[in-house]
Amino acid sequence: MICIIIKKDSDSPLFLRGRGAVGAAIVVRILKLSQLSSAERAKLQKRAELDIDNALKVAQTVIETIRERGDAGVVDYVRRFDYEGATVENIKVSEAEFEQAFQLIEPEVKTAIEQAFRNIQEVHRRQMPEETLLAEIETGVFAGEKISPIPNVGLYVPRGRGAFPSMMLMLAIPAMVAGVERVVVCTPPDKQGNVEPVSLVAARMAGVREIYKLGGVQAIAALALGTKNIKRVDKITGPCSVYGAAAKRLLFGTVDVGLPAGPSESIVLADESTDARLAALDLLIEAEHGADSAALLVTHCEDLAIAASEYAQEYLQKLPDWRREFCEAGLAAYGGIILTDSLQQSLDFVNEYAPEHLEVLVSNPFAILGKIKNAGEILLGNHTPSSMATYAIGVNAVLPTGSFARSYSAVSVYDFLKRSTLAYVTPEGFEKLKETTKTLAEYEGFPAHKLAIQHREILL
Repeated sequence: MICIIIKKDSDSPLFLRGRGAVGAAIVVRILKLSQLSSAERAKLQKRAELDIDNALKVAQTVIETIRERGDAGVVDYVRRFDYEGATVENIKVSEAEFEQAFQLIEPEVKTAIEQAFRNIQEVHRRQMPEETLLAEIETGVFAGEKISPIPNVGLYVPRGRGAFPSMMLMLAIPAMVAGVERVVVCTPPDKQGNVEPVSLVAARMAGVREIYKLGGVQAIAALALGTKNIKRVDKITGPCSVYGAAAKRLLFGTVDVGLPAGPSESIVLADESTDARLAALDLLIEAEHGADSAALLVTHCEDLAIAASEYAQEYLQKLPDWRREFCEAGLAAYGGIILTDSLQQSLDFVNEYAPEHLEVLVSNPFAILGKIKNAGEILLGNHTPSSMATYAIGVNAVLPTGSFARSYSAVSVYDFLKRSTLAYVTPEGFEKLKETTKTLAEYEGFPAHKLAIQHREILL
């Protein structure tokens, strides 16, 4: 069943239009935005809730164990959650494992990784600011900033049913381009204690030499607290599970926990010119990430909405069962098709939702670009699907979720840089600023501040 759901006066939805066999499961719901209640709109905005309260208790126990027992505590949890054969010695990826990875990788995959690496590296090289910025604000008064890399950074590269070498590149390359001296990666191994070879190849291409076979809380805790064998870091970034998120929350203040990144989410923005087949295909890109993913098609064109929902059902049948189940669950709970009254209302919804990924498939995407205020990434036109941005274009695919695109940005070199303010005042500049400084110091009640100026008038 494919349907448009309109709110009646009662609490039960009305199936305005349906296609498919009677009694069939609703695969792609179509919700008319103007007829949703405030509570229904709020629920749509909420996305998947991380069950972090229960995870906090587990995370706290693991953190305290590692704080007290160090490496021994880390190994115990690796044996419990990652692989049974873990030891203090083998939780770090060896040089032999790196070398073997290059022998195991398929040539076509290596070629793909190489192109992705080049593009990601070029994008992030172009982001780098000048190391020193110093400008004359007024005569004799110079101000600006000095840019420095964060000394030690920990990257968390998740693992689902497989591995994510693309995530390795997206995190490691900007760190290396930024000039971070020590980049350490934690990533969950398989049950045999192996890191997927392509991920190791991607890491080595990026310049990473220190990788630990750790997942979840034990990885975050080891990086944040440090042990005898795993030196602590200054910042941790990278998406992780609910338990990793709980660990980050508990360790905030001990370490910079970086970008908030939860379940994947996307919006495909469409109008009457959009090919419904493209809209349906791209709706499924983020939907297949997991049952907690939020994938939405937003359009003011009813015919497009109905056609796209039908195509989506058709394309779903081409997916493996477990991916199809992810899509169906997520689309039913957090996604679907949002039918608006106008393109402007669609844009308003996009800005309110602040999606991680935004595809703009309207007739003239550049004409409305200035109206898009909140999105982790903005992908323009029919030839720019989010899957291409994830793997090949070079833009960073580690993005803010859960409406954090309102205030957070995509991972970039700036996540691995810090700024020191920089100033220089000449004798002439001192004369211009001294009275202002003394006046404000006296007003705020800081006599030593004023004294430092008064005595310089005598000493210099």
